[in-house]
Amino acid sequence: MEYTRLGRTGLTVSRLCVGTMNFGWQIGEPESHAILDRAAGSGVNFVDTANMYGRETGDGLSERFVGSWLDAPGRRDRVVLATKVYAPMSDDPNDRGLSARHIIASCEASLRRLRTEWIDLFQMHHVDRRTPWEEIWQAMETLVAQGKVRYVGSSNFAGWHLARAQAAADRRHFLGIVSEQCKYNLVTRHVEMEVLPAAADLGIAILPYSPLHFGALSGALRKQRDGVPGRAVLHAPERVAPHREAIERYERWCAGIGQDPTTIALAWLLSRPEVTAPVLGPRTAGQLDLPIAALSTELDAETLAVLDDIFPPVGNGGPAPEAWAW
Repeated sequence: MEYTRLGRTGLTVSRLCVGTMNFGWQIGEPESHAILDRAAGSGVNFVDTANMYGRETGDGLSERFVGSWLDAPGRRDRVVLATKVYAPMSDDPNDRGLSARHIIASCEASLRRLRTEWIDLFQMHHVDRRTPWEEIWQAMETLVAQGKVRYVGSSNFAGWHLARAQAAADRRHFLGIVSEQCKYNLVTRHVEMEVLPAAADLGIAILPYSPLHFGALSGALRKQRDGVPGRAVLHAPERVAPHREAIERYERWCAGIGQDPTTIALAWLLSRPEVTAPVLGPRTAGQLDLPIAALSTELDAETLAVLDDIFPPVGNGGPAPEAWAW
């Protein structure tokens, strides 16, 4: 396993993060624990969940599954644990968003479900345009001072949101945002224009979610031909259809070089200088094998050029404004 620092912090995390969105929704507790066991056995120390993940709104089932796994003696101290706050957890209008009330109440509820005394990375799951940053940072400062949260992250923020949030934190002499979890993969490269440059300038780690575009980059068309539909084809064909021509070309190219599409897609993300750790979404322990193989797969300049040709970046490529201007 490879390790790196989380953004500008001194915290060390594995270069792969196990995401637990499928826990509760698609797989039960024993299968969830098997995935976490396999990850830990491979050296993965970074686990990501969210209060909203589970079978029903408000049940927090993913956090509960992670919490029961963390219960083993000594295990909690070896894990960097991340969860999130923002999504509605009930019909109560105050049980959502990033108000100070909801941030603190959600943290307390997550701690109970996770069976832990602290959360390493408490992430804002979405920007809340109605709540002022002064209120958000006051609540986060309280949780950090109480020892219930170590670091604060974001998810689904635009580049200017990161800049504005960090400026507000700086005025309060608070560490602010240390990571941004955003949708980023070969198919979806919009964050390269503004989110990635902002994060790099501010020392914010990038944690890409949906690194395989909901399975579309995992050999979905090949699996369909073989009669073993992948997640994208079976559950979300609309993820494949708009990019079918490129995906067909990608799968042929991967077959030609003797590599699995999953391995190449993850190796490409790991090669991006702004990326700290892709957030995986395995449904079985075996689905961790190819991501682990991606860690030792180096892509040369010619390979990267081929991937850019198959999956072109937005506009002219690179950061804004050059992505659309001279």
